[in-house]
Amino acid sequence: MMAKRTKEAIPAFQEKLVKCTERESDESLDELSDEESHVSAIDSEAEAPFLQEGYNGDLSEGGRWNDADDADITPPQPTFRPTRSPGPQLLRGATYTSLQLFQLFFTNSTLQTIIRNTNDCGSAHSTASDPWVDLTLQDMFSFMSLVVYMGVVKCSALTDYWRGGELYGLPFPRRVMTRARFLRICRALRLSSPAADAANEQKRGTAAFDPLCKIKPLYQEMRDACIRNYHPSQEIAIEEQMVASKAHIGLKQYMKNKPVRWGFKLFVLADSRSRFTWDFFVYQGKFQGNSGQGLGYDSVMELIDTRLLGTGYKLFIDHFYTSPALFRDLLQRGIWACGTVRANIVGFPKTKNNGLDSKSPRGSTRWIRRDSVLFIRWRDTRDVFMCSTIHTAHAEDAVQRRVKGEDGHWLLKDVSVPPAVKEYSLCVGGVDVSDAQTGSHKVPHKTQKWYKMFFYQFMDIAIVNAFLLHKDIAKSKGETPLRQKAFRENLVEELAAAAAAGGSPSTARRAPPLPPPPPSPSGAHHRPVHIKGHSTTGRLKCRQCHAKTPVKCSSCDVPLCFVPGRDCYNDWHVSKSL
Repeated sequence: MMAKRTKEAIPAFQEKLVKCTERESDESLDELSDEESHVSAIDSEAEAPFLQEGYNGDLSEGGRWNDADDADITPPQPTFRPTRSPGPQLLRGATYTSLQLFQLFFTNSTLQTIIRNTNDCGSAHSTASDPWVDLTLQDMFSFMSLVVYMGVVKCSALTDYWRGGELYGLPFPRRVMTRARFLRICRALRLSSPAADAANEQKRGTAAFDPLCKIKPLYQEMRDACIRNYHPSQEIAIEEQMVASKAHIGLKQYMKNKPVRWGFKLFVLADSRSRFTWDFFVYQGKFQGNSGQGLGYDSVMELIDTRLLGTGYKLFIDHFYTSPALFRDLLQRGIWACGTVRANIVGFPKTKNNGLDSKSPRGSTRWIRRDSVLFIRWRDTRDVFMCSTIHTAHAEDAVQRRVKGEDGHWLLKDVSVPPAVKEYSLCVGGVDVSDAQTGSHKVPHKTQKWYKMFFYQFMDIAIVNAFLLHKDIAKSKGETPLRQKAFRENLVEELAAAAAAGGSPSTARRAPPLPPPPPSPSGAHHRPVHIKGHSTTGRLKCRQCHAKTPVKCSSCDVPLCFVPGRDCYNDWHVSKSL
């Protein structure tokens, strides 16, 4: 009798779902005002009584878990209405170099702002013995070329890239920029102006104080560029990302289960298929408009803007964000959702009637549908809890698992899997730019200044997004795209060529290999010079004997002793055959 009543309730419930989505399929997004664009077609109590407060809508009578033998509805699928055509917002027939795609995010105007602020900082710390030389656009291209190069070619220390001898002797860094110039830019690098920082510091302790002031110019430009140059497909995902830092600042967060446990937290909205970072924001420890629903709820609502995205999207998230309240509110905005969920969260069914037990085999499924939200418990190596407004409870899908047979041998076995679990596993994972996309090519810089870490992080985001644009364009033309390592190598060469051409990216379509240095008589370029303007200042450890010395080689940029009784200068050059 119970199964019969359940099956009779399903058509009536399905009819209500279909009616409530008919309005959404008839309205055009362009006809909605800014206020109306936040309201889904499922907003009428007359058409959607299952969304009314106090309505239970539990199709499992008596709070009972259903199994695979109990029929479930197929929820009405979203009508996809993006505000723009999904994919790169570029000319499909055009040809773009690696540098041109990268500069969609790091534009010349953005670089000029960084150059101006860095020059202000460098000039403020300039001395008579160590004067600051103003940074130019060519210098910035050279600097970024070496930053990307250091992610491809690994050395244990920055200074190793300029070391001589048989073990090192890398020619590229020396031809692009001197070690001293590179290190001075690293020390002076600033994203915001000193005047803006000083004015913001005066507001500390007030509501007008901006904790992100030091990164604001590049931060806002990067977010705008990501949105401007791409539009996500129907499947999107939200994930948190950590920027490692040892800086002592209140913005730093701790995440126990992340590879990077201490650092700055970014919440990222990405395309699930291409993994393009479409929008993100830096978590400051609180939200101005706190909803009272928790950080996961607030971060999702911060990133989901239907005026920019459109409606009919499928959002995939993990248990940090998932809650029945969030899924219902997203459905009101015209966004469907699926995600893992904690079993102890408010709204998750607490009944144990017909639930999974220790004897339930692998692949067993239990489900309950409450109004618009489906709750699933699936047995794999451990129990998986899911929540969805997109999927039906069960289908004929299966996944392969290695299991041990009765004879003790391992074999592959088909295990039944709910559609929600199957699609979630395809659409979630790899959203974290710092791990999945950059991999071993991540920009390797470490610094105590937190705002500099964001400069390198934004460079990685820009490079990965530029690479994904290249891949999408190449596939649309039927061409084979480059791998990310080759794309980064091209970018290194094109940045160096643009610097040599006076900072003009248009002349750097394919940078020719740099010519070798001209031959010269032995010792013609190796002259001892003082490290600083005065012999008593700026002494460094001798590379040969490790004593303090004011002298270095002008070509090798290596500190060496050159005094009576200790001629490390000539001894070192003889040992290196220089």
